[in-house]
Amino acid sequence: MPKIKTNRGAAKRLKRTATGVKCYSAFRRHILTKKSTKRKRHLRAARLVHSSDLKSALRMIPYC
Repeated sequence: MPKIKTNRGAAKRLKRTATGVKCYSAFRRHILTKKSTKRKRHLRAARLVHSSDLKSALRMIPYC
């Protein structure tokens, strides 16, 4: 069996941890003036990929 290729875009955005896959929040690049300080502060934090997306995320980064 050949090795699975890593999705390079996903490898730059996702990181495998002991409990799942870590990712960062969207909606924090521009149009920040209308968003509250609390909302922007919460978007700073990293999150774990949702369980429904975990299988596809792990398939994209098989060796990372």
